[in-house]
Amino acid sequence: MKQKVLVIGSSNTDMVVKTEHFPKPGETVLGGTFLMNPGGKGANQAVAAARLGADVRFVAKTGNDIFGKQAREGFRKEGIDISFMTETAELASGIALITVNAQGQNEIVVASGANMDLHPADIPELAFENAGLALLQLEIPRETVRWALQQCAGRNIRTVLNPAPGAPLGPGFLDGLYLITPNETETELITGITVDSEEALERAAQHLLGSGVQNVIITLGSRGIYLASEHFTGMIAAPVVEAVDTTAAGDVFNGALLKALADEAPLEEACRFACTAAAISVTRMGAQSSAPFLHELHSYNE
Repeated sequence: MKQKVLVIGSSNTDMVVKTEHFPKPGETVLGGTFLMNPGGKGANQAVAAARLGADVRFVAKTGNDIFGKQAREGFRKEGIDISFMTETAELASGIALITVNAQGQNEIVVASGANMDLHPADIPELAFENAGLALLQLEIPRETVRWALQQCAGRNIRTVLNPAPGAPLGPGFLDGLYLITPNETETELITGITVDSEEALERAAQHLLGSGVQNVIITLGSRGIYLASEHFTGMIAAPVVEAVDTTAAGDVFNGALLKALADEAPLEEACRFACTAAAISVTRMGAQSSAPFLHELHSYNE
């Protein structure tokens, strides 16, 4: 029987403009292509996992508006279980304004809306039923994330925290966590260590392991990842590709990682699988729309 994975997090609509360069404060630049895509870290990760074949249950909160309705319809088309999604008439669905420059780099401003109204009372115990793995991020209230981590720990659900957007985490927040997946900026915010060398990556990973995490992955963009686990510690390189849009690379990585772990792949192997998925995603525009399907990874590795 396929292991069910639980993703709890945000759902946004991304409004994307491509431009040659980012504007300076007070500057107006003429952009090029405009795209409106489904996004949000939680939703992106849920879709990425589902497209790769995972049995995904997604818990989120949207507004009672056109963006929320479109998001739900998209999740249904992806085969995602959204039985425990809720909506509110008090707040709009989340929106992200994204600018992508000629090098594929992005700048993002998020209006969280209903995402920040997702509280523990919105998530029934049944949402955790039959889940073998869970994945959370920080685009919903911090107290909801902490509560969900505790619920998962009490049910022996292996849990992954993607601590994005980055923020310092309080004492005990990471106790018993199976895996944390910060990028370089998030790692520095959590540990106070600037990860500008492999020695610094090792120190930061040890800091996180000392905070109660069982395994650490620090994502390094085009360079790949740094993994610290019981069986492997060191760099794992990412495939070399020409980036078009890096908007959801981290989300695709986390969703793919969840899929591989649900298939009981060893962590090092799961990381290589996730690096390949993320590399494919940056060659395409958009967030969820950039997430590859399993057959594309098989073709890539042939």
